[in-house]
Amino acid sequence: MFGPNVAALAAGRRVIGVDLQSHGRSPAADRPMRFETMADDIAALIEQLDLRQADVMGFSLGGGVALRTAIQHPDVVRRLVLVSTPFKRAGWYPEMVAGMDAMGPAFAEPMKQSPMYEIYGQIAPRVEDWPILVTQVTGLMNLDYDWTTETTGLRPPTMIVVGDADGLPPRHAVEFFELLGGGRRDASWDRSGMTVHRLAILSGVTHYDINVAPSLAPTVAGFLVEA
Repeated sequence: MFGPNVAALAAGRRVIGVDLQSHGRSPAADRPMRFETMADDIAALIEQLDLRQADVMGFSLGGGVALRTAIQHPDVVRRLVLVSTPFKRAGWYPEMVAGMDAMGPAFAEPMKQSPMYEIYGQIAPRVEDWPILVTQVTGLMNLDYDWTTETTGLRPPTMIVVGDADGLPPRHAVEFFELLGGGRRDASWDRSGMTVHRLAILSGVTHYDINVAPSLAPTVAGFLVEA
């Protein structure tokens, strides 16, 4: 999903790409797809790999999983990067929400013409499980959520990254940043008014290309090496 940004980020650190529940190389799971259970999966993976802590980065649906990981398992997340990720479903533009509402299991067949299916067919253990993935993803996208209260107490240093033409308006990203305590006052000459959290709005970037935008990796890398 992150294209050349993976190699760019891996230039100075170990990068572990995760295929979430029923995605990619992960076998189709016989359970409902939920942000909360996939967050538990990420925490279990970090533990299994004996990493103690990891920087966790997610985009869109994966961003929701990353956010829930930091909420539910703050001790395993060193730094958190949320790309095109709202803290509530209503944070998306109304037309995005309407599009999610319209999606369902019937989309499995027409989506076989998409690049997503082409990639899935190359790496999935059972390509015939494609309808299971689509059913689970569209079911998740139809669920309402609002994590305002839990987000307000988020512990790991967090970077919010959105495009200026994203699927969520820049004002939602600013609201998210303010929930974390950022953007509420002048930082002062000695930076004493800054929080540990960061906000980045990438210019000329949409929801459909932010994950592969050349500006993403250097923006994220700078945050990951902050003291």
